[in-house]
Amino acid sequence: MDAPHAAVLDRLRAAIDADLPSYLADLERLVNTDCGSYTPDGVNQVGRWVAAFLAELGGAIETRPDPAGRLGDTVIATFDGVAGAPRVLLIGHLDTVFDPGTAAARPFRIEDGIAYGPGVTDMKSGLLAGLYALRALVAEHGGPRRLPFERLVFLANPDEEIGSPTSTPHIRALAPVMDATLVLECARANGDIVSARKGILDLRIGVNGRAAHAGVEPEKGRSAILEAARIVRELHARNGRWPGVTVNVGVIGGGTRPNVVAERCSLEVDVRGTSRATLEAAEAEIRRIAEATEVPDTSIEFEEMARWWPMEKLERSGRLVAHAQSVANALGFTVADASTGGASDANTTSGMGVPSLDGLGPIGGSDHSPAEYLVVDSIVPRTTLLAGLLLAIASDPEVPAWRESPS
Repeated sequence: MDAPHAAVLDRLRAAIDADLPSYLADLERLVNTDCGSYTPDGVNQVGRWVAAFLAELGGAIETRPDPAGRLGDTVIATFDGVAGAPRVLLIGHLDTVFDPGTAAARPFRIEDGIAYGPGVTDMKSGLLAGLYALRALVAEHGGPRRLPFERLVFLANPDEEIGSPTSTPHIRALAPVMDATLVLECARANGDIVSARKGILDLRIGVNGRAAHAGVEPEKGRSAILEAARIVRELHARNGRWPGVTVNVGVIGGGTRPNVVAERCSLEVDVRGTSRATLEAAEAEIRRIAEATEVPDTSIEFEEMARWWPMEKLERSGRLVAHAQSVANALGFTVADASTGGASDANTTSGMGVPSLDGLGPIGGSDHSPAEYLVVDSIVPRTTLLAGLLLAIASDPEVPAWRESPS
């Protein structure tokens, strides 16, 4: 794979390096805004700032509210350029996992070259990497209309940390007409980018029994807890049955009093798999186990709480990896691609057959914890890598040709 010309990469790196003080000031502003998924005012505050940044670059902005009014708005910026060139979707998210008050309790700070604060890595730094890479590209090409893409769409997701319930329909509508998707989650702590993620199925299994007095006439009862205990044991016994699949009953609740035979019990089950086929096989087995009741007169209900198909490393996604590695080599460092267990919006796009690559933000770690950190020295090289990767995709004639034979 050929990287963009060295002189182009040098100009991009110089522009991004010159912007580093602005990047860090913007990072501080965003990290110090409480924007947990269930804090829509804060999410929308960040979203308005992102929309203004993208509008200044020349993007056509759409703001799509949550129809239920509970969560923040999805922000979509579209840049139209050269007909017949590649079409690329960039996805970053606005929300964090943290409750209101977290930003005030531990605000943004930098110590010994490491930045800290809620969401500093997951994913305010990646969100800004996308914005600043795009700014450098617009400047390099003399304006948004001269970008070497038929269409470039930047989607800022308000609810990724809770499974993207309101933004997924927008992602699903955009992805089929795109040639590639790049997701701006942070790089792994060792610098790896992400080419595969496990799929996730979250199920709630409800067990219905019959209440009775546990001391006077227990024989009239049908214990939902007893039936649920069997299910838990059998589900956990399926770990190791399929390569890359894990099954975990993480939450259980049932019964009302010690002297009442439990009428209801519920189980919340996390199932993860590296391929769609094994995830589907595990789901079928879970349903079979639950429905094979042993306590007489008990019944089972299923509720699908969330589902993300695996981000499998498609052959065409491997071409994106090769482009990223070529650009990194030209910039003087190396990157490897890795598989990880957590899901992202790349699961959605990859599951639809769209070549996808993730982990393209700066380097950091300890996500979702008070120790979350970002390596400041990684901001400029990783943002330049992202900009160079976009140019490498733009100059690859195979990418727009993929439209003729969807994967």
